[in-house]
Amino acid sequence: MKYYLVAGEASGDLHGANLMKALKALDPQADFRFFGGDLMQAEGGTLVKHYADMAFMGFVEVVANLQTILKNMKSCKQDISAYQPDVLILIDFPGFNLKIAEYAKKQGILVCYYISPKVWAWNQKRVLKIKRIVDHLFCILPFEVAFYKEWGMDVDYVGNPLLDAVSAFKPDTDFLQKNNLSGKNIIALLPGSRKQEISRLLPDMIKASANFPEYQFVIAGAPAFQADYYAPYLNGANIPIVFNATYDLLNQAHAAIVASGTATLETALFNVPQVVVYKGGKLTIAIARILVKLKFISLVNLIMDKGVVKELIQEECTGEKISSELDQLVNNLAYRQTMLNNYDELDVRMGQPGASAKTAGLIVKYAKADK
Repeated sequence: MKYYLVAGEASGDLHGANLMKALKALDPQADFRFFGGDLMQAEGGTLVKHYADMAFMGFVEVVANLQTILKNMKSCKQDISAYQPDVLILIDFPGFNLKIAEYAKKQGILVCYYISPKVWAWNQKRVLKIKRIVDHLFCILPFEVAFYKEWGMDVDYVGNPLLDAVSAFKPDTDFLQKNNLSGKNIIALLPGSRKQEISRLLPDMIKASANFPEYQFVIAGAPAFQADYYAPYLNGANIPIVFNATYDLLNQAHAAIVASGTATLETALFNVPQVVVYKGGKLTIAIARILVKLKFISLVNLIMDKGVVKELIQEECTGEKISSELDQLVNNLAYRQTMLNNYDELDVRMGQPGASAKTAGLIVKYAKADK
């Protein structure tokens, strides 16, 4: 069968790659065409556009880049129409993907949505649109099933694909040597995969690092960038950057400073105490505070429904406050252990690996039934 996938950021590329691997196991004749990244490309098929040219963060940033986004949408629609897939698989990235879903549905293409849009966070009435334009929705967070049921929508709960990625990870025993890292305790810096995130968060992370000379700080570089992109933000600090080795870095880390997003959950799954940071444009944040109805922004806290990890948002996100929280994580043993105990409870709630295989099985089943 022919599968068209659309992933618009690094996490979508990861989940898309694992899903493609699972689809190939069930359908040896699978043919893929996709918007995605390096990981998906490694699984075969045709990469049409890289997510590095698509990921814009925040309301204001989206408006500022609207022409590029609309051009990408038009290109995606035309390519889907030319390819005529048996099934369209949309991975998260709702601002873009819901528009693509609407188009594909009108063309009579089976629409599968993997990783539910976060409609429970704001504009819940979008569920009505999702019911209309999405044939099958696959959820990865336990509380989403009950949410959609309240709106009269049946969904498939498949578990969380991050468990697949983490369970498949095999540590590189030469990681430290390959990257010329010392024997000091490592603090991982995960400033995100988008330009806006890196430019807003990395400078404050660097400021905080100056207060911990006894630790080795290491940046997890985003695959879409080169080392020289990070240089202006380092302000002369001698902090190494590792690429395509985030899990190896987390596997060695004593603590971490993490941009809000999928990485917060990955960090928790590696049992690394963390502080979560987020900083957006002033207007974007003002709009979000009006529209978004959530107590937390990190996936760890959302899943646990309590403040497991500290969130430093906007004006709270400063070098000084990051430094203060990091001091707690590395020097206050009781504080650190409480977070690790909560991680144990999180592991139980997350369940077992298998999301990619389960989702692939359902997609193949639904696609065959649709023929």
